[in-house]
Amino acid sequence: MAKPKTSYVCNECGASHSKWAGQCADCGAWNSLEEAMTEAAAPKGRRGGWTGHASAEVVQLGSVTAADTPRFQTGIAELDRVLGGGLVPGSIILLGGEPGIGKSTLLLQTQASIAQHRSTLYVTGEESAAQVAMRAQRLKLDSAELTCLTETQLEIVLATAASKRPDFIVIDSIQTLWSEALQSAPGAVAQVRECASRLVQFAKQSGAAVVLVGHVTKEGSLAGPRVLEHMVDGVLYFESDSGSRFRLIRSVKNRFGAANELGVFAMTDTGLTGVANPSAIFLSDEEDPAPGSCVLITREGTRPMLVEVQALVSPSSLSQPRRVAVGVDPGRLAMLLAVMNRHCNIQLNDQDVFVNVTGGLRINETASDLAVALALQSSLRERPLARDCAAFGEVGLSGELRPVYNGEERLREAAAQGFTTALVPQGNVKGVKAKLTIKGCRRLSDALQAVRE
Repeated sequence: MAKPKTSYVCNECGASHSKWAGQCADCGAWNSLEEAMTEAAAPKGRRGGWTGHASAEVVQLGSVTAADTPRFQTGIAELDRVLGGGLVPGSIILLGGEPGIGKSTLLLQTQASIAQHRSTLYVTGEESAAQVAMRAQRLKLDSAELTCLTETQLEIVLATAASKRPDFIVIDSIQTLWSEALQSAPGAVAQVRECASRLVQFAKQSGAAVVLVGHVTKEGSLAGPRVLEHMVDGVLYFESDSGSRFRLIRSVKNRFGAANELGVFAMTDTGLTGVANPSAIFLSDEEDPAPGSCVLITREGTRPMLVEVQALVSPSSLSQPRRVAVGVDPGRLAMLLAVMNRHCNIQLNDQDVFVNVTGGLRINETASDLAVALALQSSLRERPLARDCAAFGEVGLSGELRPVYNGEERLREAAAQGFTTALVPQGNVKGVKAKLTIKGCRRLSDALQAVRE
């Protein structure tokens, strides 16, 4: 009988080591090595070779018919948007988020919607069946068609799923599952990797759509080995501002749709409900405009949205003025301040600067540069911008305004929200047909001067 072999795998980079060490030799992470699956040694004569294996068939991609991937709807429009149009049979999705943010609530609502026309299975290892039933009752869901399995052993879960043959499976959560093939405890790197690998294999063979709930670390990233995100077809993150009733689901990976897609939900007494017009929740309801505020036309995935960017410029009593950015990249804020100092003659070296995006949204695109600069000037001069004016554009290091993609779609969204004026780069003006006044500028100094007039 072959002697078992034990290896240690880094949960940051996935590198394998023959013995435990305090630091991973590949990525340099500390205390990241975990005991991995015990593997039997390869038979003599075949180790590292190819003898005894039959060759596989190689196909030409030109001869493969690439048809549209069939999907089925979840019944929740915002979730379907994030998934790229619905769930794909045989796909496996990883959903992460902070405790209590609404992961189990959303998936139970999704199961209730799908159960009306397809078979489903909810596997929970963290709650009892009574707790799940109480949640369904609180959410006013029809629990007659809802099936629940309270089990943590992977082999039993797979055997039950193979016999029931559901079309939609929820695993809540992947950290609670364990396989009898391993000696480590549930939640260990080896257990999470093995359970996820076998669930992926089951999903591809059975055609069932599987959603895995994943825990997150205190830094906000998904717990477990990073290879887990590479194994699945999609990775969704729940986001929420502290104390807010609104929830955001962002797609950071999707093999069947656009990445960085955003879904907006509101937490109510009956669960999570989709927000059809998210621009309304990110804009202020005050009638009188305040200095330091500018409306940005941003884009999340395929959806244009209007958000409010606020800036506060105040004289600093410190030798090193503070620069605080919430919702935007602090590095780009530092760059904007340097460009405004060099090319627009706006001195902020002795001022504390605070920038915030309302609603807890984080803007990752460079199109926010112009709106941030306008808000900074408005706060410095104490002159509010027009209430019906919106802006977008990227600022270059030489002070020029560079066009951004999908400019016409952004402008149509601004017109639909009642805005009458848009300040954009000159390159985004050509060929645009939108029912609002468009002011194109070639340089940042021109845009700052235009709002002063």
